[in-house]
Amino acid sequence: MALFGNAHSIDPAKAQQDYARLLGHGEQVHAAYLLIRDTILFTDRRLILVDKQGITGKKTEYHSIPYRSITHFSVETAGHFDLDAELKIWLSGTPAPIEKTFTKGVDIYEVQAILTQFVAR
Repeated sequence: MALFGNAHSIDPAKAQQDYARLLGHGEQVHAAYLLIRDTILFTDRRLILVDKQGITGKKTEYHSIPYRSITHFSVETAGHFDLDAELKIWLSGTPAPIEKTFTKGVDIYEVQAILTQFVAR
C-alpha cells in the first residue's frame, strides 16, 4: 500500500520490535505510522521521525523530539481536491515547522489526538 501513496498505521508492538535499538530502557511505542518510506513513532517519552534518504533508502536519519520541545502543532485535513492531510510541528527555538504529509490511509484526527495526549502533559 505504501508504494501507491497510502499511509497506514503500524502495530505498536511490531514497531517496538523493529525499532528496539532506538528506544531507551523501558520506553514504549504507543502508535506508529508508515508514510511512503518514512515512519513516525509516538513513544511514551518522545516523537521519533524515521527519514529514509536516497534512492535506495539505505541511508536513514532518526530525528528524536522530546514532547516538551513541541511549542504547538497543527493539522490540516484532506479536502475534495487535495487528498493529503498535513501535520505541522513547531519546536522551541526554530521558526519553521516540521511538516509531514499523510495520505488518505491515516485518520489525521487520530494522529492529532495521540500527539495531544503526550504534548499536553
